[in-house]
Amino acid sequence: MKLFVGLGNPGSKYARNRHNIGFMAVDRIAEDHGFGPWKSKFQAEIAEGRLGGEKVLLIKPQTFMNRSGQSVGEAMRFYKLDSTDVTVIHDELDLAPGKVRVKAGGGHAGHNGLRSIHEHISPAYDRVRLGIGHPGRKELVSPYVLSDFAKADADWLDDVLRGVSDGAGHLADEESGKFMNAVALRTAPPRSSKSPAKSPKPDATPAPEPEVDERSAMQKLLDKFK
Repeated sequence: MKLFVGLGNPGSKYARNRHNIGFMAVDRIAEDHGFGPWKSKFQAEIAEGRLGGEKVLLIKPQTFMNRSGQSVGEAMRFYKLDSTDVTVIHDELDLAPGKVRVKAGGGHAGHNGLRSIHEHISPAYDRVRLGIGHPGRKELVSPYVLSDFAKADADWLDDVLRGVSDGAGHLADEESGKFMNAVALRTAPPRSSKSPAKSPKPDATPAPEPEVDERSAMQKLLDKFK
């Protein structure tokens, strides 16, 4: 069994925040892959289903971001799982908007949700990092992540969520390369080889062809003295 944890803050006030992209991702997985209804357990909302060859429990902690580890730890202990059976899907300031990366273990880089999970289950879990970009200055980070995505973000955000859902079965089967390929097909689809090649631009004003002088040598000489 695998635990897929989406990070975010509970309540409609935060639903479209950048910090809640993890919630959005597991919601899309649940919808696309026919998971059971969301239920309340482990201080979280949970939904059960299958991805690839694995039974998977989707988790949305309802403890607020900085205490996310409590519900993850409860679920892990209940099902007698190891931390390596856990994959956390979260927002990532250090990746450009629309970029996705998979990572095994490592630090929390100041992310409050990851910090809490570190404390409750250890750092030895997998992460799916969903890039949201950085506001530029440290003091702007909190208002930035707790603000809603802009309208201009709608297209790339939808592509990322669909890509994560498309590849979720590979993620459950620990095939991170195939997962990333599925994401890339949504976020950076290959160009069709059948598209017509662009023809070169014609010059705006074609150069005139030189006139041919067909006069004889004698006629040229006589014309000089006219």
